[in-house]
Amino acid sequence: MVAPGRDRGRYGSQRLAAEAWICFDPRAGGSQSTMVSHFDHVTIAVRDVGKAKAFFALLGFVEQLTVVISGEQLSSYMGIPGIEAEHVTLALANATPRVEVQLLRYRHPDPIRDSDLARLDKLGFNHVCFKVEDIEAEVRRLTASGVELRNEIMEFHDRKLVFLRGPEGVTVELAQWLDH
Repeated sequence: MVAPGRDRGRYGSQRLAAEAWICFDPRAGGSQSTMVSHFDHVTIAVRDVGKAKAFFALLGFVEQLTVVISGEQLSSYMGIPGIEAEHVTLALANATPRVEVQLLRYRHPDPIRDSDLARLDKLGFNHVCFKVEDIEAEVRRLTASGVELRNEIMEFHDRKLVFLRGPEGVTVELAQWLDH
């Protein structure tokens, strides 16, 4: 990505919005095709893996793999010296393309608490959203299982939306696209 006013060189660029540019390098295929094909996974650090697995099971995720990650290669990749963590891969059953939620329970180092995690007015990660077919039915089913809502269902941009309190206070949103 090249900032406005900067030299974009011999490669094509397209202005997307004020102060945003996307650049296309012809050496990478020569077209303006999308570089990302789909969302792959989100990783959430948790203290209680069992509770987090139960929450995501209510959304249709099933456990695929549990391993312990550690060693110099992972320490270097993650930027966490001496990392050791339980890594649980949950996959959304029957989803195409595949969608995963990965859970990390740190053994070392001790995880850092984010006291502002639930604040949606902070910079950085805000929330993750999953599509549903019938949001009212899902809200009834989830709240009957003890899941807390952060707000009431609202309509916005051709969707019905609702925020849930996820594991460790992570905000999880459900979205139902409306037919107009």
